Amino acid sequence: MVLLVVEDEQGLGKSLTQGLTEAGHDCTWVRSGAEGLRLASSRPFDVVLLDLMLPDLSGLDVVRGLRSAGSRTAVIMLTALGAVEDRVAGLEAGADDYMVKPFAFAELLARLTAVGRRALKRPSSEVTVGPLRLDLTNRRVTREDRDIDLTPTEFSLLEFLMRYAGQVVTRKMLCEHLWDADWEGVTNVIEVHINRLRSKVDKGFAEPLIQTVRGRGYALRTG
Repeated sequence: MVLLVVEDEQGLGKSLTQGLTEAGHDCTWVRSGAEGLRLASSRPFDVVLLDLMLPDLSGLDVVRGLRSAGSRTAVIMLTALGAVEDRVAGLEAGADDYMVKPFAFAELLARLTAVGRRALKRPSSEVTVGPLRLDLTNRRVTREDRDIDLTPTEFSLLEFLMRYAGQVVTRKMLCEHLWDADWEGVTNVIEVHINRLRSKVDKGFAEPLIQTVRGRGYALRTG
């Protein structure tokens, strides 16, 4: 894995870098939160090992900065603060795991493997179908670089259609996705939402993307 170590303590940073490199990982070590945030925001890393108490930006500030910028890079926080409230604060800030110093290097390697494996299973934060692009992190939809303003329900509806692009999506599937229920009475509501979504996604474009499949449901064209 490609790792970033953000640790200001000279001895620990050096030993972590050496051990992780010997374990077969590509490891970069920096000693400040600001530099860690800059690197993690501009280069692809599989996991960031992040000290909580840094001389400039704290580890909490770094992970919050990454998450607010839309970064999904896995983060393991390393700290001497082991109280429950400290661990909770780190996880709520956006960390994926939390290790209290001192820790066994073998456990760190095991947690790295587990966190890296979970990160690979995360769904993409962006869905693209033809000229449509849906950014899940920033809740933004564009078609040919034109912004499309959607309500939360319309956004969820479009995401579902895009994930099943080229396939027929039934009204039942849409009901279960939007309201966790199969209500006969919401058929007209689904049609209203589809019509509103179609007016926003297809308006002003020569090629309509949202198709009605008579007697079956709806489908999003892939090209």
